[in-house]
Amino acid sequence: MTTPIGRLSHPSPNFGQRREGAVPRLIVLHFTAMKSAEAALDRLCDPAAEVSAHYLIDDDGTVYALVDEAMRAWHAGAGSWQGCHDVNSASIGIELDNDGSGPFADAQMAALEILLDGIMARWDIGPDGVIGHQDMAPGRKSDPGPFFPWRRLAAQGRAIWPDVCTPGDFQRDLQCFGYPDITDPEILLSAFRARFRPEASGPLSDEDRALAAGLAARFGVDRDVQEA
Repeated sequence: MTTPIGRLSHPSPNFGQRREGAVPRLIVLHFTAMKSAEAALDRLCDPAAEVSAHYLIDDDGTVYALVDEAMRAWHAGAGSWQGCHDVNSASIGIELDNDGSGPFADAQMAALEILLDGIMARWDIGPDGVIGHQDMAPGRKSDPGPFFPWRRLAAQGRAIWPDVCTPGDFQRDLQCFGYPDITDPEILLSAFRARFRPEASGPLSDEDRALAAGLAARFGVDRDVQEA
């Protein structure tokens, strides 16, 4: 496995070929929800666990390369994004050493940003292709969770943040962006808020619908941009 300079090679046996000639067009971000990076490495490299990722980033900024980017790591599981149901074949998975209960370390975020720049350039992935596990698997997964600084990545062009637009059909607008067709609107709302409105609570609001409309507008759906 080719390991870029500044990263530690820690090969995992848990990978396979990407199916049907797929190439990466998504980057899926996770948190490990484990007590340490060492514990996460053990699990991601355990053949019996049958899980892996392409990279793991410790909270001190150390990057471990586990699976070659050209190969299919086993990180996404059941779910879909933009109509793709085999997200493992279409993505690169990055695990972040974090238990989900607090902020992500600055050193870890700095390392992630450098890693993202390289992956996005190598595979021609735009900022709209950087998503969370909770985005593609609402209700089943909750990572990287409400503490992940999506606005920070978006401000750097490494993810997206929507404009506020005229509120529309919340579920339809999120599907235009890429979210799966979820029959339970509360599950979809929870996943959306974890990323875009982690401070919000209560029923679906016009604020939620206005941001969802902003996401849809990025994909050519006609929405009037409003003052934020």
